[in-house]
Amino acid sequence: MRTIKALKNAITSIILQIVTFICGLIVPRLILENFGSDVNGLINSITQFLAYITLLESGFGPVVKSILYKPIAKKDKNQIELILKSAEHFFRLIALIFIIYIAILCLVYPMFVNSQFDSMYTVSLILIIAISTFAEYFFGMTYKLYLQAEQKSYVTSTIQISTLIINTILIVLLINFGASIQIVKLGSALIFIFRPILQNIYVKKKYNINLKNVEKGYNIKQKWDGLAQHIAGVVHGNTDVTILTIFSTMKEVSVYTVYNLVVTGIRNLVTILSNSIDAAFGDMIAKKEKENLNKKFSMYELVYYTLITIIYSCAIVLIVPFVQVYTKGITDVNYTRKIFAYIFVIAYFIHAIKTPYNTLAYAAGKFKQTQIGAWVEAISNLVISLILVHSLGLVGVAIGTLISVTIRGVEFLIFSSKNILDRKISKTFIRSIISIVELLIIMIVGEIIIDFNDISYLNWIVQGIRIFLISIIIVIPINLIYYKEERKELVNLMKKLVEKGD
Repeated sequence: MRTIKALKNAITSIILQIVTFICGLIVPRLILENFGSDVNGLINSITQFLAYITLLESGFGPVVKSILYKPIAKKDKNQIELILKSAEHFFRLIALIFIIYIAILCLVYPMFVNSQFDSMYTVSLILIIAISTFAEYFFGMTYKLYLQAEQKSYVTSTIQISTLIINTILIVLLINFGASIQIVKLGSALIFIFRPILQNIYVKKKYNINLKNVEKGYNIKQKWDGLAQHIAGVVHGNTDVTILTIFSTMKEVSVYTVYNLVVTGIRNLVTILSNSIDAAFGDMIAKKEKENLNKKFSMYELVYYTLITIIYSCAIVLIVPFVQVYTKGITDVNYTRKIFAYIFVIAYFIHAIKTPYNTLAYAAGKFKQTQIGAWVEAISNLVISLILVHSLGLVGVAIGTLISVTIRGVEFLIFSSKNILDRKISKTFIRSIISIVELLIIMIVGEIIIDFNDISYLNWIVQGIRIFLISIIIVIPINLIYYKEERKELVNLMKKLVEKGD
């Protein structure tokens, strides 16, 4: 049952990320063409500043999810409702504080960009973009976490897919009709309000959950232990744009966000397996199925490492040519930044390598035990980026991200191997190093073989197929040889699934 749910979650998540990526390419390109790089940079900068409100969440979401596994496994509805009521109260408090944060942002933020935009222009965009974030916290966050803990992420993914497609169609229509950027973003915000509302309705009807008469006094333990983890995540995702907003220009922010659009799309795609099976791992940990956990996790590593190495190997070779094609005709700033792109992709590749291990730690509720590394990651990213941004610009903030995520990755690899999987740390490090070496080999081969003189989508696709085949030829044989035991286990599992299907 867990395997079937994980597959459903993975399939819908893959579809979601494909749709997100495609829609994410269409919308920014339209904004760049019709409103320019400055406006594109401004929108992304505001979005990142609004994301800082999630600091108030204090890592509360992963903690709630981790403590839901046990009552869900025992089908203890009373305990589930107590936890959800406490979570709902907390998230609605954040939503109300968010209103105050928006007011402060409206007063302070225009000071950073008032030389480029009128204050009212900027404030109107802040208010409009904030609408969907407020709705998410006030109406839907609690139920989204519950569905994830129930191993039903496919429900939230389906809702997201629908709203993304509708939103993209609406934006295309509004821009073609000559609407202002404020009207375009308002239409988008109103569409996204439906996400949390639909999640709310689904959970209440499907599971007959009613929180109206549930007491608020339930104490969620470890709710502050997730603080460091959460701050590290927020800093990792928002430091670069914040620093560029303050110390650079909106055009440079736009360049960063175009590359980030591609890398984030890839990151979301490769973390699908973690998001779709973290509940399954949490269930195994809750039931103390240690041997089963080790066996399943090792098989997961084989599949996961193979996929991320192929995907990021292609990304490091193809990202700059893609940006050149994507921004063709946009001349208000130079979008070709090769050194930045290499460092940026490698940083996110290392982030992908650590993902399975921090997934295990969070599923086991080990927030307090891993919080020191989170603080180190957050502080090192901020300090290094601040030091280097003046002399190196985009490259400087990318170096800050690379160093900080490497530090955090090493910590999670050591912690999960030693305290959850109970296996030799060297085994985990060797697997990671093999993937990094494979990526570097493919990057060098790609630079020698691939020809990008013709800047067109057709040529990019042709060269992309070539580098993809090269990646498969290099990565799959090496991994199948190294992961000998896991390969056999995976084949047996696939046979069982096929037999069940018959």
